[in-house]
Amino acid sequence: MNRIKEILKEKGVTQQELANRLGVTRMSIVKTLAGNPSQETLERIADALNIPIWQLFISPEEIQREKGQLICPNCGVALELKIKEKG
Repeated sequence: MNRIKEILKEKGVTQQELANRLGVTRMSIVKTLAGNPSQETLERIADALNIPIWQLFISPEEIQREKGQLICPNCGVALELKIKEKG
C-alpha cells in the first residue's frame, strides 16, 4: 500500500511509530503494507493517522470535483462517500 507509505512520509511518522500506535510489531506493519490488509486493519490505520479511510487510497489533491461531485482520477466515475459517525 504505497499510499500509506506516502502518508507516513507526509506526516513524518515512521513504520515503527505507526506500529506503536496500533499496538503491533514493525514487522506486522511491513507485512500489512506489502499485502492486502482487511477493512478493519485499514480503519485502524486511518484512525491511528487521524485521516478518513478514503485517503489511504487517494490523496485529496487527486480527487477532481465536477458539478459538486467527486470524480475518481483513475476511472472517471463519480464517487459516493458514506461517512460513518463514530460514537
